[in-house]
Amino acid sequence: MIRTKSKEMVFDELTAPTPSCHASTVLPLPNGDVVVSWFGGKEEGDNDVDVWVSVKSGGKWQKAVRVTADPNVPHWNPVLFLRQDGVIYLYFKVGQKVPVWGTWLSKSNDGGITWSEPFEIVPGDENNGRGPVKNKNIRLSDGRVLAPASSEHHRKWLSFTDTSTDDGDTWERQADVATGDEFVPMIQPSLWESAPGKVHMLTRTARGYIYRSDSEDYGQTWSEAYKTDLLNNNSGLDLDRDDKGGLYLVSNPIGEDWGARTPLTLMHSADNGDTWEEILVLEDEPGEYSYPAIVYKDGKLHITYTWKREKVAYWLLELND
Repeated sequence: MIRTKSKEMVFDELTAPTPSCHASTVLPLPNGDVVVSWFGGKEEGDNDVDVWVSVKSGGKWQKAVRVTADPNVPHWNPVLFLRQDGVIYLYFKVGQKVPVWGTWLSKSNDGGITWSEPFEIVPGDENNGRGPVKNKNIRLSDGRVLAPASSEHHRKWLSFTDTSTDDGDTWERQADVATGDEFVPMIQPSLWESAPGKVHMLTRTARGYIYRSDSEDYGQTWSEAYKTDLLNNNSGLDLDRDDKGGLYLVSNPIGEDWGARTPLTLMHSADNGDTWEEILVLEDEPGEYSYPAIVYKDGKLHITYTWKREKVAYWLLELND
């Protein structure tokens, strides 16, 4: 299934722009370059935490550049998105605390080298941030863009989706995903479309398992979320779909609320997420390996994640035909 694999760090001890880093996002470009972004500063939640971006071009990672909406307010969870016109959008959260953060946007017209002045995508919105919260947007078969969103008002964690008909500029908020009689705190969904209009999400939860919800109408309405057999440690996960319908999930398969963030594994499903098999252990040593991002493009998987809060790891996996 995996033909070749390689692992490297986006930066090392000498080129690290900050003491700590977390929450990476990855975007392979049509020209072969790879863009990676993360947040970094002294420590997560500190006022000096900004968003950073590095581009791999010509086989080498370029020096990271800073993107900030306010150098005195913590930044969180960047998400990269490539528009159809070739402009790269970088969404990220800004706020002193998670329950009051908003979503900001910066743009790059030169493949991630330079970035525009950020602005809030829905000014004054009180729904705890709009657009993608951690994982990537997906472009649906009808052209719409769907963002995996969630709110974190204290322990009232809710997942929902935002829909854009103008390739990520403006957003229409959809209803929260219901969880039944017993409330299940769940956030940071990851999305895929299995057939036209049929969209699905897997979510991080505080119940020891990944939950799933399904939509029959391009993500406008969602089924009541239900528990899967996939373990979850109440930490981030991400997945992507290849051009043959196979799914690839990166997560920490630990069934404990706030459980260990190791090991970090790659799983594959050939039946639209009904069953899964582990195909690669990315990390299994003591330490934190978390908040993965994964993108499939042209027969390859691009994976990034937090490596001990010190570095951003990058894997390139070439799949068999």
